[in-house]
Amino acid sequence: MADETPLRVDARLNKERILAAAEEVFLERGAGVSLDDVAKRAGVGIGTLYRRFPTREDLLAATYSARFLAFAEASRARASKLDPLDALRAYLEGLVQHTNVYRGLAASLGMVMRIGTPGCLATTAEGVRLLNSAQKAGAVRSDISFDDLVCVATAISLATEQDNLPEAHIAHLVSVFTSGVASRGGSPQ
Repeated sequence: MADETPLRVDARLNKERILAAAEEVFLERGAGVSLDDVAKRAGVGIGTLYRRFPTREDLLAATYSARFLAFAEASRARASKLDPLDALRAYLEGLVQHTNVYRGLAASLGMVMRIGTPGCLATTAEGVRLLNSAQKAGAVRSDISFDDLVCVATAISLATEQDNLPEAHIAHLVSVFTSGVASRGGSPQ
C-alpha cells in the first residue's frame, strides 16, 4: 500500500479524485479497466496515479477499503448469533458477494487482501477469527488455512460473477465447500 504520510492539500485532492474516479470506472467497466482511463476520469496524469497507487491491486484495495471495513463489522455482529460453522459460511458468502461488486476483482482478490488497507486488514482478521473459532469448536478441519478460504472465495467469485442472480448459486457453492471442510471425527479427510 502507498505510504500514509500526511499529504499536501493538492496531493490529497488528487488522491481523493483518483479514488472517486476508480470507484466509478470499476463499477461501470470492471476491475480490469485501463488505469489510464481512471487517471483521465480523475483529471490527473498516469504518473500521479502510480505515485499514489503503484499497482492495480493497491488502487483496488484503497477503493474497496470502506466496503471491506463495513463487511468485517457486519460479519462480527452477525457471528455472535450463529454457530461457528454457520458464521464461517456466512462470512464466505458475504466475501464472494462483495468481491463480485467489481466485475473482475476476483482474479486478484488474494493480492488485494494482502495490501494492508484498513478494510483488507479487518476482513482478513475477521476471516481468521471465524476460521479459528470453527476449528476450536471442532467444526472445521485443522488443516484448513485462511489462504484456503481466499482461494475458495476467489473460485466461487469467478464462477458466479457473470450470473444474473448469483446469491443462490453462491450459497450452494459455499455450502459444498463448508461441508467438505467440516470436521469428521477431528481428522482431515
